[in-house]
Amino acid sequence: MKHSLLVLVLGLAIAAHAQLPAPTPTPATSTTDRLARIRAALPVVEKLYRDYAVQRHIPGLGFGVVVDGELIFGAGAGVINLTSKAPATAQSQFRIASMTKSLTAMAILKLRDEGKLRLDDPAANYVPELKSQASLTTDAPAITIRHLLTHAAGFPEDNPWGDRQLADSEAELTKFLKGGVSLSNVPGVAYEYANLGFTLLGRIITNVSKMPYQQYITQHILGPLGMNSTIWDYRKADPNRFVTGYRWQEEQWLPEVPLADGSWGAMGGLITTIDDFGKYMALHLSAWPARSGADTGPVKRSSLREMQQPWNFRGLNPSFKYPSGRTVAQTGSYAYGLGWTRDSEGRVSVGHSGGLPGYGSEWQILPDYGIGVVACASLTYAGPRSLNTAALDTLISLAGLKPRPVAISAILQQRQTELLRLLPTFNGAETSGIFAENFFPDTPLSLRQKALKTLFDKIGRVVRVGEMMPENNLRGNFLIEGERGTIDVFFTLTPEKNALIQQLDLHEVTKK
Repeated sequence: MKHSLLVLVLGLAIAAHAQLPAPTPTPATSTTDRLARIRAALPVVEKLYRDYAVQRHIPGLGFGVVVDGELIFGAGAGVINLTSKAPATAQSQFRIASMTKSLTAMAILKLRDEGKLRLDDPAANYVPELKSQASLTTDAPAITIRHLLTHAAGFPEDNPWGDRQLADSEAELTKFLKGGVSLSNVPGVAYEYANLGFTLLGRIITNVSKMPYQQYITQHILGPLGMNSTIWDYRKADPNRFVTGYRWQEEQWLPEVPLADGSWGAMGGLITTIDDFGKYMALHLSAWPARSGADTGPVKRSSLREMQQPWNFRGLNPSFKYPSGRTVAQTGSYAYGLGWTRDSEGRVSVGHSGGLPGYGSEWQILPDYGIGVVACASLTYAGPRSLNTAALDTLISLAGLKPRPVAISAILQQRQTELLRLLPTFNGAETSGIFAENFFPDTPLSLRQKALKTLFDKIGRVVRVGEMMPENNLRGNFLIEGERGTIDVFFTLTPEKNALIQQLDLHEVTKK
């Protein structure tokens, strides 16, 4: 009886609040407007790359910007070599070294999707030479394909020694493996960057597909993407486009002796152009968001997203500093042939660097923003990651970019509408049928109504209800704006087929 009386009193006390209005749609930003803002920022970004080339003594630099599935800007700075002094362009052919690794991982997933291997199979199932490999300890698990993909196989970090193995023949690789490999860790417990691991993935691709690794990548990935200027052997490059590699030593450029492509090519043998690689980056961006509809290949969108997930923790930097000067915490992991980072602002970056004698490169995409950049330099281990990070940060700032919104699911939209019918009084909530069985036992109706009265009295008359801002299909929030303040309404739904509200949190938004 007392409970019913309390509900009645609370209902009368807040009845003065009118029924809440329907959500007001947020004005949409057109793709055209977004692209125009990005293009307007490109001169500033281009200057970053050109200045970097001069400051770092880079003979030739190629760079590009990819947005929503298209290379919208590609250019070059400097020259392809110091003899002809022909200008570097987006069509110049650069060695990209370890940027090759993600194509190797992509090929593995393609073979997996075709049922020809499993990621948790022992690698020795596909590379017989590994069967005689001694374990570091008697309790060590077998090295799996997944271990190789994520630098978790227990091999030692092998830069730059691994670079010098690039041209080894298949026979030399086989002899090396039969001789046994030294391990630094047992598999599956640590991250340690190992070119050898990706070389073994190349051997697996060769053995499973019954064709040389390079041929498989060209036929099943490069060809379908139209990457027709991407090759493996520098001796087959267009002499009018191939970029000669140099090192800067004692205030002068010295040409590096080029390395031929060989049995270690899967870890870093590819030669490509900015124009071509932009197509590959566009493929990775095309995996987002997850959606229905046919896959256009050459691999499934779900496999691309799988590639980009953080599989092996690399480290935490509590004070990462963006080139703009602001400091954030940043965590990093290794995905499948890709590096992954996320900062305390929620920004996720996916990509990979590359380095060989004479070359340094890096590419990054921000899947949530639909943008990416790539830079390839003709200087030993140039490492343009910080440059690319600055370019992306500049684009976001100058173009006013926000993460692409998640689509609002029908059930989230429905529950918001039903919830608004109950607010602010919450009268009839217990019989509404929209709350899960835990909802009222967790917090009694009387306490919820008391808290609601306090909040809505504080913000005054409601003037606007915002659209749902989903985190995913079953969770999100929206804002209720009053004359004197704003309430943030967050709710999450159950995994039931008829998903119900299991948690509801309302709090006043603090003015900044």
